[in-house]
Amino acid sequence: MDQEASGESAITGEHVKNNKDVRDLLGKSGIKPEALPPEEDIKKLERRLSSEGKKIAKDVKQLKDHSSGK
Repeated sequence: MDQEASGESAITGEHVKNNKDVRDLLGKSGIKPEALPPEEDIKKLERRLSSEGKKIAKDVKQLKDHSSGK
């Protein structure tokens, strides 16, 4: 059990150190993660792209029908 706890502790320590290093590197580039705008949720993005794709396909069909005189 002690090995498990010390292993978890070491992993947690490494995780915290890595996060600090990444934050320091971003800071040197003038980037503050908390100041970045939030990104669109991936599921919402997928739905929006699907909807836009369907609309484009419909518009293309209408243009083809219009140009062929239908």
